[in-house]
Amino acid sequence: MARDLAIVLASGGMDSCVTTAFAARDHDLAMLHLNYGQRTERRELQAFHAIADHYHARERMVVSMEHLAQIGGSSLTDPDIPVTRADLRTTGIPTSYVPFRNANFLSVAVSWAEVLGAHTIYVGAVEEDSSGYPDCRRSFYDAFEAVIREGTKPSTRLSVVTPVVTCTKAERVTHAIALGAPLRLTWSCYVSEDVACGVCDSCALRLRGFYQAGVEDPLPYATRPVYT
Repeated sequence: MARDLAIVLASGGMDSCVTTAFAARDHDLAMLHLNYGQRTERRELQAFHAIADHYHARERMVVSMEHLAQIGGSSLTDPDIPVTRADLRTTGIPTSYVPFRNANFLSVAVSWAEVLGAHTIYVGAVEEDSSGYPDCRRSFYDAFEAVIREGTKPSTRLSVVTPVVTCTKAERVTHAIALGAPLRLTWSCYVSEDVACGVCDSCALRLRGFYQAGVEDPLPYATRPVYT
């Protein structure tokens, strides 16, 4: 018998994979991926489909949001803006921030949820990243839930679930192992689509998390920082 259906926003990265594993415990999955002209678009899409296959997603949809690349303003979408090397001590907004990206993504998810009759949207947002990405804070998703209530049918009951929002990267690795999440299928690098660079913010956060969890990252890296 089919279970309740939940929308999962899945980039193909580690955090969305762990979030998918949480969602799969209680729901059938409708997995949503957004292409927005990012540097590693093809590799992320490959990872998304691999994860969706792994969890036997009942529904899946890939949506083009190329307007985010046209708007620009991010090193992920504008080839003239270099992706800066990781500085895990910084508290500023990194060049990889895509202006108001998650609100664009959520709008698509809410529309699809209304059509499918889903009551839950899962998002792999993490407040550890919120000093750089303001749309990764739980307060942002609380505010968006208010927007959903105001902008959808009166019969719509829809919540945004962020199961790893307060977790460190090491805790996400630990959760992934406990849940059997297939991290070998994921992709996190902002720069490369074959061998992960190891020095962008996303790679460095991921590698530090694996190190702190005492687990070997299964992905290949061109450079692996040494943590002590």
